[in-house]
Amino acid sequence: MAKGLRAIRTARGWSQDRLVHEMRRFAEQRLLDIAAAASLKTYISEWENGRRTITDRYAAILRPLLGATDAELRGETEAQELQADGYADLLSRIDAAGSLSESMAPSFLAQTELLRTMDRQMGATGLVDQMNGHLAAMEEALTFAVLPRARRPIATALAGASTLAAWQALDAGAVDRAWRRYELAKKAAQDAESPLYLAHAMGEQAYVLAEAGRPQLAVELVRDAQRTQPERQSPRLRAWLAAAEAELCAAAGPEMESAARSALERATALLPDDGETRDADMLSIFLNTGHLARWRGNVLAKLGDASAMEELYASLDSADESFVRANSGLHCDLTQAHLARGELDDARSHLRKARLLANRTGSVRFRRRVELLTGRL
Repeated sequence: MAKGLRAIRTARGWSQDRLVHEMRRFAEQRLLDIAAAASLKTYISEWENGRRTITDRYAAILRPLLGATDAELRGETEAQELQADGYADLLSRIDAAGSLSESMAPSFLAQTELLRTMDRQMGATGLVDQMNGHLAAMEEALTFAVLPRARRPIATALAGASTLAAWQALDAGAVDRAWRRYELAKKAAQDAESPLYLAHAMGEQAYVLAEAGRPQLAVELVRDAQRTQPERQSPRLRAWLAAAEAELCAAAGPEMESAARSALERATALLPDDGETRDADMLSIFLNTGHLARWRGNVLAKLGDASAMEELYASLDSADESFVRANSGLHCDLTQAHLARGELDDARSHLRKARLLANRTGSVRFRRRVELLTGRL
């Protein structure tokens, strides 16, 4: 328990005093009655040292503040088993799932879309409760859906929501939760018989490996994703996977520069020039020429290519402000590009903006990148 809260707090870069301040502010905004600051400081110390149990009352405050689950806060293992009380109850759940599966799937998809919009604008940390409840509802519906015609629509919805939940967990620094959510997404995609969602989950899961220090394995996984029934993958998905391969190759080191450039060329060639941002059957992916230009700038900046600057500033001029977290990454890329040219004042300016956006969304992932870039200035 102690390790859980302390690790999560320090990953956010918060002191105990900062956590006290944020808890008090959270409570005041919602008219909640909590302990005074001095008492909270004692509680936090005791929670982290295992001398006091985090109550449900305070866990409900800590979860959205830190983007953590109850199990992560308390150091427990989440129970995944669902128990049905006797055959009558089991059959009633099966009957309900069978009759409601078609009508439930659109509602699940709509809820995922709402959470996706909130995530890109506000960040993932405050959505942990909603996301966990959303996934639990779909998992329960899928558990009691028997026949393929009832399972497929729910499994498809679960696959898309699970990749979103996994990316949110990765952004919040909850690496183990991210990995498990991707595994859930892959299983759901297989249940849905959807190679699109399976390949997408594999492609995103490769980022977990890269950030864990296994870049070569990450490249192998994203390449394997591209070999997952490519004839059934949409052109936009194939372009997304090629761009992901380019980024992962660039991060793997100079020996993979040629592979990174080749993958970028494939992504550009594969992306449909249809003016659309998403495929109707692959809502998990946002990718148009503007997004790809930003991605290309990211890859070129990692490679130390001087042409990255032009791509990145063009992307900045056309950036959608609702993609707050992505714009934090864009300013990180510009910082890196200016550093490569020795333009320290410009690098500092973009780094300040990157830090502001990372803090606004509570992104542990981008905050770490900001700190690494700060160390180079």
